[in-house]
Amino acid sequence: MRKRLLLVVALVLVVLLTVFISFNIKKLPFRAPFKTSNNTSASALVARASELEAMGNLVEANAIYQQLINEFTNSAEVANWQKKAQDCNIKILFSSIVTPKCVVYTIKPGDSLAKIAREFKTTPELLMKSNNISGDKIFVGRKIRVWNAPFNILVDKSQNILILKSDEDIIKTYVVSTGANNSTPVGTFKIVNKLSHPTWFKAGAVVEPGSPENILGSRWLGISLPGYGIHGTTEPASLGKQATKGCVRMANPEVEELYAIVPEGTEVVVID
Repeated sequence: MRKRLLLVVALVLVVLLTVFISFNIKKLPFRAPFKTSNNTSASALVARASELEAMGNLVEANAIYQQLINEFTNSAEVANWQKKAQDCNIKILFSSIVTPKCVVYTIKPGDSLAKIAREFKTTPELLMKSNNISGDKIFVGRKIRVWNAPFNILVDKSQNILILKSDEDIIKTYVVSTGANNSTPVGTFKIVNKLSHPTWFKAGAVVEPGSPENILGSRWLGISLPGYGIHGTTEPASLGKQATKGCVRMANPEVEELYAIVPEGTEVVVID
């Protein structure tokens, strides 16, 4: 009888202890199983992309920045990742890295940079930059990297941006100025001439290159509508606004970059 009583008491104690433990567990703060957060994952990817950039693995770094943009769409860092991805694009363009948009060309007797550029619809400047060539001298038998995919330009007047594409892939987005009172013409055009350090012929005067009054800046890319083009500026504070007489105005370092990349014949589409 005594043993049976002790057993009942023990069972009651076990039940009471179980209830007590269960109650106090419910009162503890909730702790989810350890899981890498989005921020931590993004940080790890950014660190890896930076490491790859430093090693010169620009294609892989670019792919990681694109992954960040696609997977962390609500992050405040998206614009920064887009800039880093586009910086990688320009570095790849100006490097000897061979991508699916490139061919390897062996220089032949009678070749010149201008001739090769015409054949592949690229620019001598891009050939020089991507193959570390200084001057016009080239050597027969040397293999060079040639960008073989066509470029095209989209100017969006509503946002005052110029988008450089290769096929349908966005290479870089630039902030520009377009025409005051929406005066930049819309339509599809082509680049028909290119000038380095252009002279500005304005009514009643000729303004020499380099003059602070020369509003064309350091480069001119004329389009197939007489009098209109893409050019540099002496007024960088106006970028991002409708401020020109109809042309597309860029910062000088950026128009110089664009000038080196796109050849005559490049399509330019302007939209409202």
